[in-house]
Formats: sequence, C-alpha cells, structure tokens
Amino acid sequence: MVSAAIQTQLPEIPQDAPVLIAGPTASGKSALAMWIARTQGGVIVNADASQVYDCWRIVTARPSPEEKAEIPHRLYGHVAWDQPWSAGHWLRAVGPLLTGSPRPIVVGGTGLYFSALTEGLAEIPATPPEVRAEGDRLSLEALRAGLDARTAARLDLQNRARVQRAWEVARATGRPLADWQDETPEPALPLARAVALHVDAPRDWLLARIERRFDAMLAEGALDEVAAMADRYDPALPAFRAIGVPELMSVIQGTTTLSEARVRATISTRRYAKRQRSWFRARMRRWRRIDPVC
Repeated sequence: MVSAAIQTQLPEIPQDAPVLIAGPTASGKSALAMWIARTQGGVIVNADASQVYDCWRIVTARPSPEEKAEIPHRLYGHVAWDQPWSAGHWLRAVGPLLTGSPRPIVVGGTGLYFSALTEGLAEIPATPPEVRAEGDRLSLEALRAGLDARTAARLDLQNRARVQRAWEVARATGRPLADWQDETPEPALPLARAVALHVDAPRDWLLARIERRFDAMLAEGALDEVAAMADRYDPALPAFRAIGVPELMSVIQGTTTLSEARVRATISTRRYAKRQRSWFRARMRRWRRIDPVC
C-alpha cells in the first residue's frame, strides 16, 4: 500500500517515460513500483543483484506469484545459481526493455546497476576463470591491498564482490579498474530521459522493517528454500552470498541455532542497508527524493 503522503511527493510521470526507483532493502520501493504500474501502467524490471537467481524467491523477497500474475515482471529469478552474472550482463538484458510499450519501471537496491544504466558502463574484458579462482582464495584485506588508490577511492571497500571485481580486472588486464571506467561509453538511459525516484528511508524506521521482513521470510519457508540448495552450496559463488543464505545454511549444517542465525542475518541486512543509504545519498543527488514515512 502506498500512502497518500508518498503519492503527493511523486512528480508528474509522462505516460511513456521510464521510471527508476532506487532505495535500500525493505524501504517499500517494490510497493511503490506496483502502485505506479497499477495506476499508470508499466512493466516492472528488476535491478537487484540477488533477486536474479532462480533458487531464491523467499530469502531475497522477490515478487510473489500473485504480484507477477497481476503486473508483468522482468529479470526476476531468471539466472541459474551457478551462472555468471554481473552489472554488464544486467545492462545487456535490460537494454531491449527500455523502449516500446509498456514502459519499464526499473526497481531495486543495486546501485551499480542504476549507475551503469544512467551513466554508462566500461566495456571490460571477461575475467578468466583462473584469475577469479585466485581472487576467491584471497581475504578481503588482501584484495584491497592489490588495488590502486584511484580505484579504491571509488569503491565501497566493505563490499567484497565489488573489491574482488576491481582486483580481478587489474590482475587480468594489467590496467586498474579506474582506467577502464574513465573510458566509459554513453549511457543506455541518460537520467534526463527518465523519472528517477530515490526512496530515502529513515534509519530507525528501516531497521524495524528489516526485522519484521526477515521474520516473515522465515514464516513463509525461507529455511526450507535454503535447505533445498544445501547439496550445491558453495560460499564462493555470488548466488550463495545473498544475505540470509549463509546464515540459514549454518542452521542446516548444524553449526548455529535458528535464533542465532536470525540475529546474524538481521545484523548483516542492517549493515547492507547502511551502505546502500550512504551510496544512494552520495550518488543520487539529482534523483527525486521520496520520504516513505512522512
């Protein structure tokens, strides 16, 4: 449900304009996307790196079957757990959805996807498997140590996936990621051609929603969903790094209790939301800010 207060904050949305909705986890951005699609038309397009995997519906809070039956959804649950996937893959997949009818409503919490879409993405060669395997064996501290200062200044240094990707680029190409980024081509969707909304959720309000949402996931069967993938579990694969998966897998493996896993998953989600909020506030100053609480 989208409140009247939120509705009054929305700008005029031209009938054929793509809509971008970014915000931290559990901020209500998906509900806003559904409301816009219902009232003004559109197809909802995923911009969340964890929601692409076919094995995780509950634990990543993907749209429900009922929501997908009501409104067309794209790029949700279409990637196999062991299939390579990156911002480049996403940008190529979203390209054909940017034109025509119905117009796209791109929603998610992966900031790199939105920056790739609206600012462009450097065309970097694929990482050889042996380089990726080498990076998987290194600690986060070792990966950071292998970065140049310019690249490090552009990264969230707590995000292992981003740090490892930068390390792999330098290792495989002999050039720092920052050099490749400086040669970025024109964006597929310049910000001026879209209605860009940033759901900027207050910290305390968001934390309470994070706890409630994880409890709802457990009630819906998140533990069983993770258990179904136990025989394929590989913590080095991005699919298994989705928040809640390592924590619940430890319950299945008998190394922790469900209560302990709940606490750990909630803490991990809070930390992730904090990084998202900081990133969006720094990078999305030209986006229309939406306060979900007022």
